Amino acid sequence: FILFFFFTVLPVLMAIGVSFTDWNMLEKPEFVGWQNYVKLLLDDEIFIISLKNTLIFAVITGPVSYMLCLLFAWIINEFNRGMRTLLTLIFYAPSICGNAYMVWNLILTGDRYGYLNGILLNLDIINEPILWMKTEQYVMPMLIIVQLWLSLGTGFLSFIAGLQTVDKSMYEAAAIDGIKNRWQELWYVTLPAMKPQLMFGAVMQITQSFAVADISINLAGNPSVNYAGATIVTHLLDYGSTRMEMGYACAIATILFLLMVGTNKLVQRVLRRVGE
Repeated sequence: FILFFFFTVLPVLMAIGVSFTDWNMLEKPEFVGWQNYVKLLLDDEIFIISLKNTLIFAVITGPVSYMLCLLFAWIINEFNRGMRTLLTLIFYAPSICGNAYMVWNLILTGDRYGYLNGILLNLDIINEPILWMKTEQYVMPMLIIVQLWLSLGTGFLSFIAGLQTVDKSMYEAAAIDGIKNRWQELWYVTLPAMKPQLMFGAVMQITQSFAVADISINLAGNPSVNYAGATIVTHLLDYGSTRMEMGYACAIATILFLLMVGTNKLVQRVLRRVGE
């Protein structure tokens, strides 16, 4: 509790307090009230673009990656122990691969030597190479694809662990009570038995989808073309790490924090209805 308070709760409370000030970390903070929030929501066009991009990213990648994690975990759980371990490693590896962005930079290179351009050119689908990460209309779709590829992380492992803890006798009892197929078995037995893992996986996927930044910075740059790949976190890093406007950066962080908390509450309410 002491570690959680000093390294999680206290920094959040301090950030909320700093968000009401003008502070460059060199001079004494100056209280400005709601000025940072008014500027953020009414005058900062880049923040509005970043907010829209983040919401689109979260709405698509959050639920899809969550369902993919659950689906692949459910399928892999049907194999024997050795094969299950191997498949878990194969699916989990991209999320811990330090060279993931290097791989996708090779795939999405904007000349004919890029793997994606090379394949499309050889198939006569395109006539000239496409600058994937320098063309506004392609930036967000490509970032979403990469995020889905990287999404089988901690939540995926929690689902694998949850499936291993389900009491096998529950399936026999469910069969006696009238469960007739694997889908009913999944909905009425498996998922209710692993609600803690479902909650944990939901929190992890929501956090990943709202806090996306490294993917955009490494593939599209910061700033990206016409801010097509800008997210709340890249905007936060711009003001917090580059401009050193800590009050404004903390206001951005507070908005992001409230979005995450609100979404988590909504998802938890939905997950409580699983199996009903």
